[in-house]
Amino acid sequence: MTPQAALDGIKVLDLSRVLAGPWCTQILADLGADVVKIERPGVGDDTRTWGPPFIKDADGNDTDQASYFTACNRNKRSVTVDMATPDGQALLRQMAAQADIVVENFKTGGLKQYGLDHESLRAANPRLIYCSVTGFGHDGPYAERAGYDLMIQAMTGMMSITGRPDDVPGGGPLRVGVALTDLFTGVYASTAILAALQVRERTGEGQHIDMALLDVGMAILANQASAFLNTGKPPGRQGNTHPSLAPYQDFPTQDGAMLLAIGNNGQFARFCEAGGHPEWATDARFATNTLRVKHRGVLIPMMEELTRTRTTAAWVTLLEDKAVPCGPINDIAQAFDDAQVKARGLAVTLPRDAGDGIASITGVASPLRLSATPPVLRHAPPALGQHTQEVLAEMGIDAARFEALRSAGVV
Repeated sequence: MTPQAALDGIKVLDLSRVLAGPWCTQILADLGADVVKIERPGVGDDTRTWGPPFIKDADGNDTDQASYFTACNRNKRSVTVDMATPDGQALLRQMAAQADIVVENFKTGGLKQYGLDHESLRAANPRLIYCSVTGFGHDGPYAERAGYDLMIQAMTGMMSITGRPDDVPGGGPLRVGVALTDLFTGVYASTAILAALQVRERTGEGQHIDMALLDVGMAILANQASAFLNTGKPPGRQGNTHPSLAPYQDFPTQDGAMLLAIGNNGQFARFCEAGGHPEWATDARFATNTLRVKHRGVLIPMMEELTRTRTTAAWVTLLEDKAVPCGPINDIAQAFDDAQVKARGLAVTLPRDAGDGIASITGVASPLRLSATPPVLRHAPPALGQHTQEVLAEMGIDAARFEALRSAGVV
């Protein structure tokens, strides 16, 4: 028997597209919420065409559906509605009146013309939790601007601390390899929504959630922001090294490279003992983490000479039972081939029956491991409009009315 999911019975109207909003609603969907994703008829979410790479059909040929979309839209039902039409707006308002949560990522004020803004929908459904995701929030001089992850990474200083220093080969600002700000905004948004659900249990009232990529981008600077705010000195790029820990970086090996993440004196002493240099741990220059950071210019070359004497696998084998954090630097194919990744079941294939030749779609499992109410993977990422008639029928719209809406281009 399938256990009850944490958010069973919760209805989400998803008016978002691209990544931050859909990442939020996929989290809610994995936890059991019924998420209805609204898309433009004939077009859909922008990311459906963000390829290559594209999803392959059962014969191994590329389709016209980009893999990007599948990363953040599983467990959802796709409904196509033209919100620019009066009938489309009426359908969406009816859905919102029956929903617990609305998530949207239009520009500030962009949904007011359709009667789909927070105030309009709250009037009909005071219990509604309405989450808006924008680039810069609903107030301040940038409120009207569109926001994109890359822009936010640049504006917040994230790119100023990512990459190698300017004075070394390959130096200069870099973006993080995934849209980090979008993803964190989705996670923060889902957290805020769950908090609002709990408040609603006490008060019976919904509320508006104002999620801004800029706010999240500043928040996830974490210790780097704290360092600046409490010293007045902005940190810079330093590659794979850590501003406050040493040794905590990549090291060359006989056949490539490995990662050492030594976070305390005990770990450093055990590494030194295993590597045949116990005297390093008692050296006056290296006896504490603060001293190792101060003298990293001396310590790191000594360690690099040592790490080149063994293969990456040999170092991992040597250190894994000594509580010294050490590991390979994998590409993504190697990561999915890792024994622990396989043991945790982190690649999940879901069947798809949408009549488009795509038999299944593989994605990454939810990392939320709840013992009593685990995530339930019910649907593969949907084809465009796959569930339109199904969802409208649940709203009481019969076949004749549906056909009339379809003929008029509303759905």
